[in-house]
Amino acid sequence: MLTNISITNFAIVESLELEFRKGMTVISGETGAGKSIMVDALSLCLGARTDSGVVRHGENKAEINATFDVSENVAIQKWLQERDLESDQHCSLRRIVTKEGKSKAYINNRPCALADLKSVGSHLIDIHGQHEHQSLLKKSAQRAQLDAFGGLEPLAQEVKKHFHDWKQIKTELNAQLNRSADQEARIQLLSYQVQELEQLALKEGELKALEDEQSFLATVADAQQKAYQTSLILSEDENNNIQTLLNHAVLTASSIQTRTPQLQSACDLMNEALIQIEEACDSLSHYQDTLEQDPSRLAEVEQRLSDIYNTARKHKTSPEMLLILQESITADLNDVLGSHENLDTLKEKEEQIYQKLTDIATELTELRIQAKDRLSSKVEEQIHALGMPYAQFQIHCLPLDEVSSSGFEDIEYMIASNPGQPAQPLRKVASGGELSRISLGIQVVTASTSTIPPLIFDEVDVGISGGIAEVVGRMLRSVGSKGQVFCVTHLAQVAAQGHQHLLVKKEVEEQQTSSAVTTLRAKDRTVEIARLLGGLELTQQTLAHAKEMLDNVHLQ
Repeated sequence: MLTNISITNFAIVESLELEFRKGMTVISGETGAGKSIMVDALSLCLGARTDSGVVRHGENKAEINATFDVSENVAIQKWLQERDLESDQHCSLRRIVTKEGKSKAYINNRPCALADLKSVGSHLIDIHGQHEHQSLLKKSAQRAQLDAFGGLEPLAQEVKKHFHDWKQIKTELNAQLNRSADQEARIQLLSYQVQELEQLALKEGELKALEDEQSFLATVADAQQKAYQTSLILSEDENNNIQTLLNHAVLTASSIQTRTPQLQSACDLMNEALIQIEEACDSLSHYQDTLEQDPSRLAEVEQRLSDIYNTARKHKTSPEMLLILQESITADLNDVLGSHENLDTLKEKEEQIYQKLTDIATELTELRIQAKDRLSSKVEEQIHALGMPYAQFQIHCLPLDEVSSSGFEDIEYMIASNPGQPAQPLRKVASGGELSRISLGIQVVTASTSTIPPLIFDEVDVGISGGIAEVVGRMLRSVGSKGQVFCVTHLAQVAAQGHQHLLVKKEVEEQQTSSAVTTLRAKDRTVEIARLLGGLELTQQTLAHAKEMLDNVHLQ
């Protein structure tokens, strides 16, 4: 709801500040007084294009401030929160234009881009009679209004949610599919590597055991030769071996007659040495028994080691790291194969979500067709009553090539104002007065089912009078009683229906023209209604008629 507006040095307004309440606010005044200045200023505050011509003559800048109560406007609250602009359930818009034509914009006292001002403004107010800020001209707003009228909003939200889910999984699926060709090549490579390593079948500790065995088998002949030579030295040589010589030494020492402790010790040590030599000979004999050349086993071990070394070189690693490499490659292969399985799962899930989406969207289409026929019929009745007896109002469901977040179709309001004319989109209606009346008729029908932003009607009573003007006034009051409506009018029948009446006057002081706005009380309002009825010459009859009109409104 628009709560107040302040205008400084804009056009012929020097300074103006107004506060508003819910209901229907009427704005009237003499021709040329500037009745539409508030509308123009508000349009500027909502992001309309401008130039230096809007700045009051002799001043440096024009400034417009508008404040809205957004406590019941969830969309605006979310918009402000997303940009860290929330401010105690209010939204304040400010626009400054300098005499050089430069412009600055603010939302809740923070500088913003003009695009942001337009974006937030499109949710705050609808201006009928000028196309710039009329949300009803947008197909998205028309679709939302039809869905609200038909009670289809929950179903529409389901379509939107399932569409979002479908697009999300579709994106993931496409990414997987784009990687599938590379994955196939990688799977082939990894599979070949794993197969090669599995065929090698290397076991933990096998490499060292083979290397030790190969070293042993390769030196058997040399060991046999040296063991034999050692045996000769110790005992086998018939003429000269250690055991024989040591025996002779023991016998010689034992034959010495003079016995001393030192000699006895020497004899004991030599006897011990003889025992150790005998034991060494036995051990050497057993060792020789274990030495047996096995060329076939040596060839087998060396071939096995060759296979291990070649495989390690092929995989550019050391033989000791082959088992770790095998584990790593196997894990990579399982991951890639898992992603392929995931691809199949994604395909199945995408098909399920798409089926669900299309089922709900089809149901929504069928219900929209029913709702659009009811809505178009009711709106057509209203615009006939508003002085357009031959107008045909239609709602077209325009099929899309594929399902969207809003379903299988776009919704567009169509109007044929006169017989023989083809229906054309509402946004292409040239006449501001006709567009205002059509919009009013739509708002009257949908007021109880849709959220209505503040509405400004600047040309709604153009080309009408008498009974139709009274119908327009009653409709405006009806819509205003459910929200907030502003109407610039020159018709008494419309003005009398207002909950609040503003009078615009043009004043000249010291050769300077300015526009002033006052809120009319009961007596002054009667005078203004009388002026609208009878012109400048007020009579008792016109005053009585004006009072009667106001009294009748209060009795309704």
